[in-house]
Amino acid sequence: MTERNNFEEVQRILRLEAEALAQTAKKLLPDEVERVVSLLAGCRGKVVILGVGKSGIVAQKIAATLTSTGTASLYLHPSDALHGGLGIVNREDCVIVLSNSGETDEIVGMLPYLKRREVPIIAVVGKVNSTLGSRADAVLDASVAQEACPFNLAPTTSTTVALAIGDALALALMKVKGLTPDDFAVNHPAGRLGKRLTLRVADLMHSGKQCPSIPLGSSWMEVVRAISNGGLGAVNVIDKDGCLAGVITDGDVRRAIERTDYATLTKLTCDEVMTRNPVVAAPELLAYDALRLMEDRPSQISVLPVVNGERICLGLIRLHDIVRSGL
Repeated sequence: MTERNNFEEVQRILRLEAEALAQTAKKLLPDEVERVVSLLAGCRGKVVILGVGKSGIVAQKIAATLTSTGTASLYLHPSDALHGGLGIVNREDCVIVLSNSGETDEIVGMLPYLKRREVPIIAVVGKVNSTLGSRADAVLDASVAQEACPFNLAPTTSTTVALAIGDALALALMKVKGLTPDDFAVNHPAGRLGKRLTLRVADLMHSGKQCPSIPLGSSWMEVVRAISNGGLGAVNVIDKDGCLAGVITDGDVRRAIERTDYATLTKLTCDEVMTRNPVVAAPELLAYDALRLMEDRPSQISVLPVVNGERICLGLIRLHDIVRSGL
């Protein structure tokens, strides 16, 4: 095959599978879809998904997608179920069974035992009149005209359709359950999206001994010493009540020295060097929003003092701290 023929073959297969998905959307019965979503939304336990072979691999992915979008799910191999794994299924659960033929021996063998546990069975099946389709409580038609395989044998188009149906159910359930971005982030704390929606300034800021501060009236040498000892590149200036009066960065110190003659340098105090009324962050502010405060401005800043509602100085957060967190 030439490179051009390979390209055309790949395009043909993609169009074939895309058309199968379009046909599936047309074939699904509205009442049956409503019944399936209702069963899943009303499930008080977990969703148990079964499948064998390629359908089993698809079932695992659907279980993972459901779980990450707010519907507790797991994959159970029918053979394992018949040898003790069935104990994980209880009456409050709901079962989804994937099978193209609807006649897979392990699947058919499982059905009587699932019926005894009185769990609703949802079939995602390629033949709605099969044994699985006829014994299920709700059926979604996942039939395809042909597989993408040139011999019409290897599960390809059929598994694509089953996977897409699983994704559609998971996302429909998200909407039914009113899942918010914050809810989603709770299940994805290590991902970038999860961090953006959960990680707060209080989780990353330097406070206490990690963030030395100086009082108003401190000399410029005390400023330099505090910045050097703190190792944060900045120091907060506080008044007698512990409220933030200003902030001084090492850049502020350099610029102050440059513009001050030697004779008056020894008399220089933090009051003359500090930035008064600086941009600040509250501890409960999302770290991502703090990042935006530092970057989305004509002149970027690299540190933010952290204060509470009474403007009591609590610490300091750096741009470096936020970037290092993975946001």
